Amino acid sequence: MKILVVDDERDIQVLFEQRFRKEIRDKVLEFAFTFSGEEALSYLNLHEHETVLILSDINMPGMSGLELLRHIKQKFNKPPPIVMMITAYGDTENYNTAYELGADDFLTKPVDFVLLKQKLKL
Repeated sequence: MKILVVDDERDIQVLFEQRFRKEIRDKVLEFAFTFSGEEALSYLNLHEHETVLILSDINMPGMSGLELLRHIKQKFNKPPPIVMMITAYGDTENYNTAYELGADDFLTKPVDFVLLKQKLKL
């Protein structure tokens, strides 16, 4: 499964690579990392049908994760990727907005990798 992680905090890449080391080594998961909403859209334009799951931070400079979600759900719909929104804020407003825009799931920071692996059925 190919997963695109979108987060303006670059250290997230090292964290995911450490936590999913076995799955990456065994080729169960493949990760791509982008560090802005704009970069994520460029990536998806080149790799649209490869990406199965998108994990996107909500609060990023420039294009927010919610704006990115809106673009993804409008443009990339055959087949539609699963989109999980990640935020440091567990507030109801972001949660509701994400679901209204079509988010499939919602995670809070710091990411609970045990829970994420359960959601991914690993």
